[in-house]
Amino acid sequence: MIMIKSIRHFVIAFALLITTTYSFAETIFENINPGDSLKSAPENWFNLDPTSDKIRGVGTERAYKELLKGKKSKKVVVAVIDSGIDIDHEDLEGVIWKNEGEVAGNGKDDDGNGYVDDVNGWNFIGGKDGENVDADTYELTREFVRLSQKFKDVDKTSLSKKEKTEYEYYEQVKKDYEESAKSAQEDYNYIVNFYDSFKYADRLIKAYLNTEELSSEDLNKISSTDERITQSKSLLELTIANDLTEEVFNEQLDYLTDQVEFGYNTEFNSREIIGDNYKDKTEKIYGNNDVTGPDATHGTHVAGIIGANRSNDIGIKGIADNVEIMVVRAVPNGDERDKDVANAIRYAVDNGAQVINMSFGKNYSPYKDIVDEAVKYAESKGVLLVHAAGNDAKNLDENTNFPTKTFKGSKKSAKNWLEIGALSWGDESNFVGSFSNYGKKSVDIFSPGVDIYSTVPGSKYQAQNGTSMAAPVAAGTAALIMSYYPDLSAITIKDIILKSSIKYGDLMVNKPNEEGEETKVKFSELSKTGGIVNVYEALKMAESMSIKDKKG
Repeated sequence: MIMIKSIRHFVIAFALLITTTYSFAETIFENINPGDSLKSAPENWFNLDPTSDKIRGVGTERAYKELLKGKKSKKVVVAVIDSGIDIDHEDLEGVIWKNEGEVAGNGKDDDGNGYVDDVNGWNFIGGKDGENVDADTYELTREFVRLSQKFKDVDKTSLSKKEKTEYEYYEQVKKDYEESAKSAQEDYNYIVNFYDSFKYADRLIKAYLNTEELSSEDLNKISSTDERITQSKSLLELTIANDLTEEVFNEQLDYLTDQVEFGYNTEFNSREIIGDNYKDKTEKIYGNNDVTGPDATHGTHVAGIIGANRSNDIGIKGIADNVEIMVVRAVPNGDERDKDVANAIRYAVDNGAQVINMSFGKNYSPYKDIVDEAVKYAESKGVLLVHAAGNDAKNLDENTNFPTKTFKGSKKSAKNWLEIGALSWGDESNFVGSFSNYGKKSVDIFSPGVDIYSTVPGSKYQAQNGTSMAAPVAAGTAALIMSYYPDLSAITIKDIILKSSIKYGDLMVNKPNEEGEETKVKFSELSKTGGIVNVYEALKMAESMSIKDKKG
């Protein structure tokens, strides 16, 4: 699953401040946080237009106003392979896909597709008894366990040439695992220690001021020679100035707890919940029909960006106005498994999805071949795949974020694939999401992925960051074009999105990195197109191409 590490690094660096002086702390914050106020972005900025609104969105609202008024459209099904979706969210009413061939709750496979009561989609990470996987291990951990069973006590000199190649891979995995697990444990310890200091400072200052709530103004009133008071004051001033609330630290603590207890836990095995034969990669019928699952925050947010109801005057407006969201749950809090991803893609294709959004990724893919076959299957059926580039601030020309469009052991790649980086709304210093992966050869295009306000469970709304948010902007754009120009193929629509993008090729922008260092690079060096998705321009191009096709 894709996580934003830059926020974690920021919090970890902050946690280290408990052993530093106040002046050094200020320097750290200056380096890590470039500093645009998160409150400055309009809630609907991703739908606004760079020309008419002077906001670097994708021009959705302008397109509806100037190009689509009075035009007819066809329903498009978009599958969201994710953590699950709150199908009862107020702003997703009328948007969730319904399997017309299935009778809800009768315990039968009415449509004969192998999945019982798959009314709104399917959950590949749940058991027959209704229990669901929430957290899972990382693929790195699973590979370390698998290879350790084979090579831990082996005599290297006794290995064949083929086995030595795999042994070298094992050594690489072992090193990566041990370093990563150690780092996660250290980060966890830092956060726990800092949190204790934060709570102590908070209690101390509140007692000193005889108040239950603290503000910057309250802290400014403090004048004391007591070192405990002055240090606590400095600590709380920094937390307030940088919006590091107790909620933020709890979120980071939860994330790091999951890493330590599940992600890098070599003893944890989630497949006991699912009950499938995990070694059988051809197995397709397993799971349950609970498409919400225990934590649907990520998937619900993604779904809202694509197709939140545009006509109900509540919440937000999704990009596409005539879509149904098919829910396919395959992504836990941890790394998704190749078997589940492959089956999720096939399920979506077989049940009528025309676009598949995949806002997830990982560093290892031991069974990439079965995912590749599913991608090829989707391509053969004319289904467009939209994938988030990832949040490691890495160059994907040199690193990998699976799944990828390039097939294993081949230079060939899927033609029905869009790889999406994350755009911000700030100036040149914050033009690109500081966390976003990039790549002149590997990333196709950028779209908004910072401060994206969308749906979350419980009919609530929240701003989130990530290429996970950028991908559904592109997926929603593709679905919108398909809806109004159903004669155009998925590959043609992909080409339209790329060719119609707004180019900022020579603009010098911040190069994404996790440490906050400012390195300038031409925007054209970060993706194939050097462009940004634009709904307005894409629809204009689709209109002209549709007319040509009809004349031809």
